[in-house]
Amino acid sequence: MRLEEVEALARAAHQGQTDKAGRPYAEHLAAVARGVRERGGDPDQIAAAWLHDAVEDDALSREWLERAELSRRTKDIVLAVTKRAGERPEDYAARILATPGALLVKEADLAHNADPGRLAVLDGATRVRLTEKYARMRELLGL
Repeated sequence: MRLEEVEALARAAHQGQTDKAGRPYAEHLAAVARGVRERGGDPDQIAAAWLHDAVEDDALSREWLERAELSRRTKDIVLAVTKRAGERPEDYAARILATPGALLVKEADLAHNADPGRLAVLDGATRVRLTEKYARMRELLGL
């Protein structure tokens, strides 16, 4: 699958979804893909950036991902950055660190999630909770 196709698919899969600030979710996907590209990521990582929340948000199924015409590396990165219900942050971080290429995708994701401009529009309690959550994950990942 070409990157343009992955982008179109991700945008369609998340159609109608918004982030915590009420912005179209595709803006976050685009920002993460751009962040991966700017950090020197390769096409596998950029494709994974577009799809990084698709399985976690039930926008696409694991079965779809396994059948998709994507590289095994892209699939592995998507699965690595997909949080699992009840999973400890330490286990989540360990899986990311153990999966080649996943750390760069998660770094770009965290950078956009923790952007002060994005956080500024949230209520105070949510802003504090998310700031602490993102800082903890950065610490666990050694970023």
